[in-house]
Amino acid sequence: MDTSILLILVQDGIVNGAIYALLALSLVLVFAVTRVIYVAQGEFVAYGALTYAALDGGHVPGAVWLLCVLGLAACVAGFWQARGRRDLATTVRLLGETIVLPAGIAGATWVLAPMKPGIVVDVLLALAIVTPMSPYLYRIAFQPLANASVLVLLITAVGLHLALVGCGLVFFGPEGFRAPAFSDAMLTAGPLMIPGQAIWIVAITFVLMLSLYGFFENALTGKALRATAVNRLGARLVGIPTESAGMVAFALAGFMGALSGVLIVPLATVYYDSGFTIGLRGFTAAIIGGLGSYPGAVIAAVLVGVAESFSSFWASAFKEVIVFTAIIPVLLWRSLRHRAVEDEE
Repeated sequence: MDTSILLILVQDGIVNGAIYALLALSLVLVFAVTRVIYVAQGEFVAYGALTYAALDGGHVPGAVWLLCVLGLAACVAGFWQARGRRDLATTVRLLGETIVLPAGIAGATWVLAPMKPGIVVDVLLALAIVTPMSPYLYRIAFQPLANASVLVLLITAVGLHLALVGCGLVFFGPEGFRAPAFSDAMLTAGPLMIPGQAIWIVAITFVLMLSLYGFFENALTGKALRATAVNRLGARLVGIPTESAGMVAFALAGFMGALSGVLIVPLATVYYDSGFTIGLRGFTAAIIGGLGSYPGAVIAAVLVGVAESFSSFWASAFKEVIVFTAIIPVLLWRSLRHRAVEDEE
């Protein structure tokens, strides 16, 4: 292996690692706030990619219908959960979040999609369509189980993943799709030819990580999320609504998953079930990073991306085996180093 090949593999690993970093951060955030191991996070990558590809082709994506269905289901679940303690403000807010919002997004999509308004509008529409699905799923599936054990939440997450894969087949079909890159520019750096899309991926990931840091450090909602992650019971005692914190965490996770899909669909053909393997790499990075450390998750994601890149070069048939088995020694080391603790009630 010469230097040029080494640099190319490292470059590919960093680009892939940037995507895995977004997924790892979202998984750590959701687990810290809600104790949910969000197995279905990868589906938002596939949904975001396929929605953006459909909009780029001038078609109304099937995700619009799924958004409306989930919004209606979340509305029913919200009214059921708030029975006996509803007021006018709560009712109006719930109707606005679950009925008016998806209806407005669907209307805008039906008007704008056939016009092919361009990359910026297509990206914003794709994010607007896919992102609300995550908090809707939290309200439907996880909010009623907020006090359940981690095992019950994990089983629920696995069931949700299977349901979303089936919905992906129904609303997007079995065909794979690919979209044009954000930019056709090509940057030359010695032996490296860095495509514009790779620059976009790394730059957007870096900006988003800085934004999340500022959000958690300075914004009141971010501080509430941090407090909930540290101690849910203590957060409730000081007046922080942990249910709302869970909604925000799932919304951020949905946004990062959809954004990851939008970023990778110009580089690879995405199918309705592609999200699971992509999300599993993000999960591997989150576990290696400790499932509680944001910097650790980012560093681990880059290492996973680089390991996958070199594995593809040396043993492409076993690259997934090599990447996923890297988690085994980490789990063994942690199981020997840390004692078991009871779930927080």
